[in-house]
Amino acid sequence: MTASDTLVDRLRAHARSYHSAHPFHVRMNEGTLSPGQIRGWVANRFAYQEAIPVKDAAILSNCPDVAVRRRWIRRITDHDGTEADGPTSGGIEAWLRLGEACGLSREEILDHRHLQPGVRFAVDAYVDFARRRPWVEAVASSLTELFAPDLMAERLAAFEKYYTWIEPDGLEYFRNRLHQAPRDSEHALEIVVAHCRSAAEQDAAEAALSFKCDVLWAIMDGIDHAYA
Repeated sequence: MTASDTLVDRLRAHARSYHSAHPFHVRMNEGTLSPGQIRGWVANRFAYQEAIPVKDAAILSNCPDVAVRRRWIRRITDHDGTEADGPTSGGIEAWLRLGEACGLSREEILDHRHLQPGVRFAVDAYVDFARRRPWVEAVASSLTELFAPDLMAERLAAFEKYYTWIEPDGLEYFRNRLHQAPRDSEHALEIVVAHCRSAAEQDAAEAALSFKCDVLWAIMDGIDHAYA
């Protein structure tokens, strides 16, 4: 086994720390959450969705590699949408439509009236990490996307089975991430493997991914505390 294979195994091992195992997510996939709990999760999680393109822009601002920037910028347009695709394109818009399908108004999602302090703190910490840490470490922190497709598939199935009061068109965000997350995580993994050669660099990459897992878990803690 090569050093690169060992690093990939170490990174993939963090699947056990992914927020898919959080009690709130477990209850969500079991179909036991109330409409109010689902709405609280959607409203709070929007703060994270808004922060994703800001985080990615921070990575781009620190990245000296043209080839990386040309591919990484796709993540921003995936979430912000583009003028060519129209005002209803992008992941942020898709999440707003999810909120509307759950019975929330756009106004109450956008003005963050439901946002919990712990969720805000965790999201801000993640953006600050991407701004201040070396860009390869910030890329490594995004590798929670390695574990996202399984969660998205389980979540989509659970929503379609248990939460039939949600309009089906509102679930488009989850469907999009089924193909976006594998594409994005493959690119990020390529970058980390190529740039993290020394033991110290590999340790830093693993620590960055661990930090991101903690961020996602902290977001769920904040939501669970408010809506349990």
